[in-house]
Amino acid sequence: MNYNDAINYIHGRKQFKKHPNLDTIKLLLSKLDNPQNKINAIHVAGTNGKGSTVAFLRNLFQADGYSVGTFTSPFIIKFNERISVNGVPITNDELVQLVEEIKSIVDIMDTELGLNAPTEFEIITAMMFKYFADNPVDVVIVEVGIGGILDSTNVFTPKVSVITTIGYDHMKILGNTLSEIAAQKAGIIKPRVPVVVGNLPDDALNVIKKTAQQKNSSIDVFAESFTTHKKTSLGWLEKFDFSNDDIKIKDISIKMLGVYQVHNAACALQAYLIYQNEFKNSISISNIKTGLLKTSWAGRFEELNSSPLVVIDGAHNEPAVKELAKLIDNHFYDKEVYIILAVLADKQYIKMINTLLKVKNIHLVLTEFDGVGTRKAADFKKLITEIDNDSVTFINNWKEAIAEVSTEMSDDDF
Repeated sequence: MNYNDAINYIHGRKQFKKHPNLDTIKLLLSKLDNPQNKINAIHVAGTNGKGSTVAFLRNLFQADGYSVGTFTSPFIIKFNERISVNGVPITNDELVQLVEEIKSIVDIMDTELGLNAPTEFEIITAMMFKYFADNPVDVVIVEVGIGGILDSTNVFTPKVSVITTIGYDHMKILGNTLSEIAAQKAGIIKPRVPVVVGNLPDDALNVIKKTAQQKNSSIDVFAESFTTHKKTSLGWLEKFDFSNDDIKIKDISIKMLGVYQVHNAACALQAYLIYQNEFKNSISISNIKTGLLKTSWAGRFEELNSSPLVVIDGAHNEPAVKELAKLIDNHFYDKEVYIILAVLADKQYIKMINTLLKVKNIHLVLTEFDGVGTRKAADFKKLITEIDNDSVTFINNWKEAIAEVSTEMSDDDF
């Protein structure tokens, strides 16, 4: 195989649909000598904030000098990003070797299991576990794909579990109420493994607490076991204090804007402190501040240009867009704000548009893009005829939308 062969093989598994249980991934891992049992790891689930929390955790451990593996999805530029060490993706050769080793096993499983053979994500998950078993690091941060209880990553016992947020997304898979979605996320909670929980709605939090109690797992909840005090933000920074029952840390700064990023950083910090306590490792306040300050995450309110200010953000569901709108109102209320928006058709795009239209000084440009596989972009050309708002326009080609907005903006606009 060459690199393209390996990537095409992985993506060619899309014909195999998600399984109603974890039997297939467990069988695949057993044939690989159960690599998932050979790592020290933290498991991170949630509707939003998983990637940012993984990034904060990685940098907290790296600031202490640890080697840190991460498993994230989706990738931004190149597939290899999904399996990384200290933020550096595995090499093409390493990826090809992993695929070749796993393919020989999967070929047999294809014959034996038919449509129950491993899916794309199951193969990627197996690759990750095998890589970190064969190339040990001090700690692995594993991000859940979708949900929790039936996610392919949910086959190992972590040292700490983290559930960042719970909101409406992937309802066809996870359920139509916050309680149902929470029950899916709570599936990552393991017996007697501590769990850290972010700022959740009461309906969701009650489900998480009940599951933790059933599993005899200690639970640390944002605003109960640990908390933050946000300070006035200066420039491209969020400043806050953090405290729990054992420690108080003043004047923490992060470069990732938004109150939700303060919450993500707090969840990551609480999980880090629990992990370090589990291994009786020393804590350095200076290293904690350094690690959090150095954290960035591509596509999460990422600055691309300073004058005029241009930002790209991957908010892809209504809860995330609500947080994005708050961020813009809090930090950029004195600017003319141009938002170019494209959304997949299976998202709550009407609610997302209505939320963004509440932003002050808004100019909303709806556009379209080619969806991945069978997923389509929302038909905004049809929708624009139903929207009676002078602040909203439609340009079907996203590149033309960027070009047109660029000519309208002044250097002071956003």
